[in-house]
Amino acid sequence: PAIAADAPVAATLAANKFAGTALVAKGDAIVWQTPGSAGQVWPWASVTKQVVATLVMQDVAAGRLKLDAPASDYLPALGADAPTLRQLLQHRSGLRNPNDTPAAADGFPSFYTAERDPIRWCTAERGASGGQWSYNNCDYILLGAVLEKANRASVPSLVRTRLARPLKLETARLLTARDGRMKLADGNPRLLAGFGAGAAMIGTPGDLLAFDRALATGKLLPEAARAEMWKGDPALGYMGLGQWAFSAPVKGCAKPVRIIERRGHVGTTQVRNLILPELDMTLILFTADADYDFGEIWQGKGLSHDLIQTAACA
Repeated sequence: PAIAADAPVAATLAANKFAGTALVAKGDAIVWQTPGSAGQVWPWASVTKQVVATLVMQDVAAGRLKLDAPASDYLPALGADAPTLRQLLQHRSGLRNPNDTPAAADGFPSFYTAERDPIRWCTAERGASGGQWSYNNCDYILLGAVLEKANRASVPSLVRTRLARPLKLETARLLTARDGRMKLADGNPRLLAGFGAGAAMIGTPGDLLAFDRALATGKLLPEAARAEMWKGDPALGYMGLGQWAFSAPVKGCAKPVRIIERRGHVGTTQVRNLILPELDMTLILFTADADYDFGEIWQGKGLSHDLIQTAACA
């Protein structure tokens, strides 16, 4: 049940001029959710990468994939000097960036709507792998192809069988080109489908919470695999595998708070998915305001920081 509208969470959202959907949970219990938002289906944008990273780590734990093996072990057509799965998960692949393609009439980079072989495009003219962090949807499009080869099943099917069914997720799924008539809280399903394993997940905030809780409580991964995924590298801005993992001081908290953060931005949708493992809390935010500034937690200001402060430290 939602807490009263004049409670501190609502006041924090209002003070930060946030327009959208917010959900705060302690354990499995929702202690705040924006009124009327429970059934809203949103694009999860790059939270999709957190989902895909979890599928990859399930295969690593099962012995089907190796983190430090080159992707060419699974996709031989990539040839020599292919990035490793870890480098793909950390955005250190040297692949081309689809966001650099010219904008189409719909405003999206043309890569996502053009008829093309995405793997061939992503791997042509690639640079050296293993360098510095450079954000790129091709990394996860390639990981999706690795998953499909290793499991002989599509990524939408893997999302369905490994996540949606066992967790009883009612709306969460990876969009395909056949999803053109769905109604989302924000975004066109036909256009979003082109982002594939990089950013084409959709679902309600409640379904995202169920995924987060299953991840945090060990239902989806063995502890060692989750620990490896949640190992933030300071040299990469605390990038882990498919998500950021760091500790930051938060006003009102007795000690720094450990935070697993996954951001997303596609079209006009922005998402913040925050798991606080030691505090047993989850904070989820969706907005259709493409320009909204969530701030930086480590800087001690902005909605992301203030909401953690209100929900966990006040």
